[in-house]
Amino acid sequence: MKHLPNPLRRHLAALRALAVLTVLLGLIYPLAATGLAQVLFHDNANGSAVLAGGRDVGSSLIGQSFTDAAGLPVRKYFQSRPSAAGDGYDPTSTSASNLGPEDVIDVPPAGGEKGRQSLLTQVCARSRAAGELEGVSGARPYCTPDGVGAVLKVFPGRAVSVNQPCPATPFVAAYQGVRVECARPGEDYAAGRTVPVRGNAPTPPAVPADAVTASGSGLDPHISPAYADLQAPRVAKERGLPLDRVRALIEQHTTGRILGFMGEPSVNVLELNLALDEG
Repeated sequence: MKHLPNPLRRHLAALRALAVLTVLLGLIYPLAATGLAQVLFHDNANGSAVLAGGRDVGSSLIGQSFTDAAGLPVRKYFQSRPSAAGDGYDPTSTSASNLGPEDVIDVPPAGGEKGRQSLLTQVCARSRAAGELEGVSGARPYCTPDGVGAVLKVFPGRAVSVNQPCPATPFVAAYQGVRVECARPGEDYAAGRTVPVRGNAPTPPAVPADAVTASGSGLDPHISPAYADLQAPRVAKERGLPLDRVRALIEQHTTGRILGFMGEPSVNVLELNLALDEG
């Protein structure tokens, strides 16, 4: 080795370092970490799987839908909060919608494109649907009765309910003495002044916020106790159970704040539904 040229010695040293680090960091370390995880944190390392009837039915860390083949809520089950991860609760596509409070105007279909609902309209539509499911008012500030964002585009002498395409009837007949029109497909309203209209919806709304907004990850398996309590009468009726029994199960599956002060109490939807199925 002493007689090898310096460039060759450096290359051989680099290859030896590569081999040692590959074995150390690419083989020994992963095996050690995996082994320790299996011994010390077996359930967590295997996805926090939830078993029912001897088979995996989900994860305590990842939400899921409780809907039928048509995508409609199964009425005997508590419903999860919405998800923006892929087609819903997809761990390979975890994300939020990345839409903010200023996103209040829908993008209509055009040129073969499907269009897009604004965040406001998504919230309005979810609130209306949840209200109908639970038998309460789904009314919400800045939402129309038909479940879209109550937003006007105002021009001199003209006002348009921009999220209500014709032939819809605008949610208000007039704005500052000007008759409100429905939105004509294909017409550009970008130059108008954007005016969200609060309306007279109750505060707070009957439908909680977590029933109409997705979590940051899109995978949240929990709902708030308020949303669980809203659903309790429906679930009790569908299952023929006393309401007090269903509310007791909600209490049993409610997790308090972390360390007593971080976060908010939450209810694991999958575990609650499994407890109902077990009777």
